[in-house]
Amino acid sequence: MHWRSKLIHPTAQAPSGFRSLVTPIYRGSTVLFDKQEDAADDWRQTERGYTYGLYGSPTVLELGARVAEIEGARHSFVVPGGQAAIALVYLAFCKAGSHALVPVTGYGPNRELADGLLKGLNIEVEAYDPLIGADIAKLIRPNTALIWTESPGSVTMELQDVPAIVKAAHARGVLVALDNTYAAGVLFDAFAHGVDVSMQALTKYIGGHSDLLLGTVSVASEVTYEAIGSVFKQLGMGVSPDDAGLALRGLQTLGVRLERLEKSTLEVASWLDLQHEIASVLHPAFPSCPGHEFWKRDFSGSASVFSILFKSDISANQVGAFVDRLRLFKIGFSWGGVTALAVRYPELDRPGKDYGGRLVRLNIGLEEPADLIADLKQALESVAKCETPALP
Repeated sequence: MHWRSKLIHPTAQAPSGFRSLVTPIYRGSTVLFDKQEDAADDWRQTERGYTYGLYGSPTVLELGARVAEIEGARHSFVVPGGQAAIALVYLAFCKAGSHALVPVTGYGPNRELADGLLKGLNIEVEAYDPLIGADIAKLIRPNTALIWTESPGSVTMELQDVPAIVKAAHARGVLVALDNTYAAGVLFDAFAHGVDVSMQALTKYIGGHSDLLLGTVSVASEVTYEAIGSVFKQLGMGVSPDDAGLALRGLQTLGVRLERLEKSTLEVASWLDLQHEIASVLHPAFPSCPGHEFWKRDFSGSASVFSILFKSDISANQVGAFVDRLRLFKIGFSWGGVTALAVRYPELDRPGKDYGGRLVRLNIGLEEPADLIADLKQALESVAKCETPALP
């Protein structure tokens, strides 16, 4: 055989028997079959063997299996990000003419998807009060196909009575999905509380280092497994095995990171709760957080993200200056990584409430809490001296 052909069809191989604590990074699009009759194009690779790289290499499928294991799921589909996971859930269960419900406190891009692509597909998504509980039954229509929950809610942190919503939904044959990113799939047991589909952005806590974009959609039953899987295949939601490898590494330290983040966050939030500039600390473990009683009943812990609302005599201009003067806290979206983050929400859409640009969301990282408190203190001290131009 010519040497050029040998480059493509080598006979030389590394010796077998290598064992490691680390899952190998399997890259590849083409799956080889021993004979023609074995060739198939089936997304059910965990049952029927590998067929195509788009549905997941061993690295990707191991990540999904590990997430499913800690969530108590039948299966977890790994997708390119949290927003991809949300879209997959919608498109698996809603069709033209369907009605869905999403809390007004849901993740912003979820609601953007509802008002954009889904509206164009004649899927109506109605926003509801996150604290509605069992009264959600009044909003269910004959064509309601899906109810989204997100607890705590994005930015304003409202806790939902998920079991009550599930009970009302299931009584009418409606599926319930949960954005369980805050809980990293472990601080709130979605399937024990009756949820049908649980998604999370692995970008946050499981990734843990702000260096990857991934999501998962976890299902508990064969019916939801088949419904999600068929649409997963059609949408071509393949992910990088390199990113999956990073997420597998992140899983190993998730326990110790969540424990440290909870402790540090409670320390920082408790300090902020005593500052005269702060009207309210919106942290699930604090009684001032709407729905706090549901956190006490349903959660096994809290995480690193919470919000603070400045008092009404402090202007949006001053709050913006406070964020700008932070040194250790970086300004940026997302959360769940090792770095403290802060971002102000000048135009937050919450019916019946006007936060006046005075709401700031914080993510506590792995810095020393004392250093973060010192940073917040110096920024607060500068608020009274703020004479900068009005912010938009």
